[in-house]
Amino acid sequence: MTDIASTVHLVDDEAAVRDALAFLMRSHGLKVSTHASGPELLDALEKEPDPMGCIVLDVRMEPLSGLQVQDELMRRGVKLPVIFLSGHGDIPMAVDAMQKGAIDFVEKPFNDQALVNKVQRALALDTHRHREAVAHADAAGRLASLTDREREVALRVAAGKLNKQVADELGIAIRTVEVHRARAFTKLGLRSAAELATLLERFELK
Repeated sequence: MTDIASTVHLVDDEAAVRDALAFLMRSHGLKVSTHASGPELLDALEKEPDPMGCIVLDVRMEPLSGLQVQDELMRRGVKLPVIFLSGHGDIPMAVDAMQKGAIDFVEKPFNDQALVNKVQRALALDTHRHREAVAHADAAGRLASLTDREREVALRVAAGKLNKQVADELGIAIRTVEVHRARAFTKLGLRSAAELATLLERFELK
């Protein structure tokens, strides 16, 4: 399932190809933005702080090739999945693109439905990435809301330590540990040490 805000960014310096691809994607209910060059795409993404969607990128373009555009996207930290289109069957180029993180490399001419399927998969991957990023930020924010003492207690509880062990380590009363533990769990929206450990491990929070 893709997010309604997700956009398929089509980048090709041939107008006829862009129009055909846009028609194909829109006929499947996808939101499309077309770009005649790499710099045009980069300018458009510059205006979006956290773009959602995917990029369908032609390999051979001017003034920047598809691989050069991919390099610049990486430099800027743009995490949108990239699908390359090529009419030249350049295997070394495909290998290079995939090693740099492209999720697919499609040779022209391509099967329309197969390309749509790949795009829908890319959109689903990005939607998942975005939701994970939002969840990570939420978890980090809730953890940051803890006082220093609540955090000290929570981290030890997540490590599987009993209240008495936590009290001994911190030099405080068991009852004080219980109070801080309860407050931490309330702020984090959790009910058990197992849930806390899972949260910290999932988002690599400490």
